[in-house]
Amino acid sequence: MATMNYPKKVVLGDITVRDGFQHEEKTISTRAKLWCVEQLILAGFKRVEVTNLGNPIGMPQFADADQLMQAIRNSKLIKDQLKDVKLTAVTIRERAAERAFEARQKGFGPDRILFMVSTSESHHRRNSGTSLEEYWKMCAKYIKKAHENGIKVCGTVSTIWGCPIEGPTELRKAVEFTKRFLDIGADDIEHADHDGSAPPHKVYEYFSMVLDEIPNPDLHVAHFHVTRGWGLANVLAALQAGITHFESTLGGIGGQPANFVDDCPVAGTGKYYYADPNIVGLVSTEDMVVMMDEMGIETGVDVDRVLEIGQVMERILGRRLRSECIHTGRIPKKPTGR
Repeated sequence: MATMNYPKKVVLGDITVRDGFQHEEKTISTRAKLWCVEQLILAGFKRVEVTNLGNPIGMPQFADADQLMQAIRNSKLIKDQLKDVKLTAVTIRERAAERAFEARQKGFGPDRILFMVSTSESHHRRNSGTSLEEYWKMCAKYIKKAHENGIKVCGTVSTIWGCPIEGPTELRKAVEFTKRFLDIGADDIEHADHDGSAPPHKVYEYFSMVLDEIPNPDLHVAHFHVTRGWGLANVLAALQAGITHFESTLGGIGGQPANFVDDCPVAGTGKYYYADPNIVGLVSTEDMVVMMDEMGIETGVDVDRVLEIGQVMERILGRRLRSECIHTGRIPKKPTGR
């Protein structure tokens, strides 16, 4: 009998508090963010992305970055778990990286920071404000500085499967960018379908190419959006290619940084890619965890607790989110008596 081939154990990272909340058009309180981080860690997540250290004028959702990181480090609820957890902060430019180093020296900074390149020059310039060649020079310098400060670096490669500005992109270019990041010292790579452009067959093709040339699965993290509804199909395609590291958000929230927060327009990263800003989002943590559990894949997280956290997240944000499983529950393993 033919069987589907995929890894039996994976590593999951939750990025709700950064990538998820960055798209929200209302300020999420520091208390709510801390609660989310604490609960995710108690549920078993060893990788949690918690903030963006860039200029809060453009992204006011993260004006509490230092306050939140201090609160996490001082939390009595998770003090025993934190030693096994990597907290990540996004640091697209130099000043943000310097903030991470300063915070680390003060005892509350991130364990891991993230630099981002796009294979599309137009998208990269919109995201970082600089050319690709200038950015690569900055990365080489600051990856070294990060390591000197005891911080690991994840290099994000984006617009792998397409660009909302330039259109089609070449998969081979993303493989070369991956190699370049690793050559200058990045510790791992986030391969990002940043806007839901990736169809499953191209996901399988790309990750097969990546693993053929860089076969260590610990170096690769898959990041999928659900703008076109293909998120979990792409997770499955990546699994079949041999990928073992994934990241997602509770309720599938997130996407491009908001350009309107509370009662005020803000810079964000400019005009939304899609006319309806509500269609963007990431793979739902809850649904991915339940799917993998049904497939017999060891995730290391408490599935029931994840579903409970997802239910509370809908109350925090005040609306129905994208997770189906927090409403349907897990598939029953015995008669329910209904």
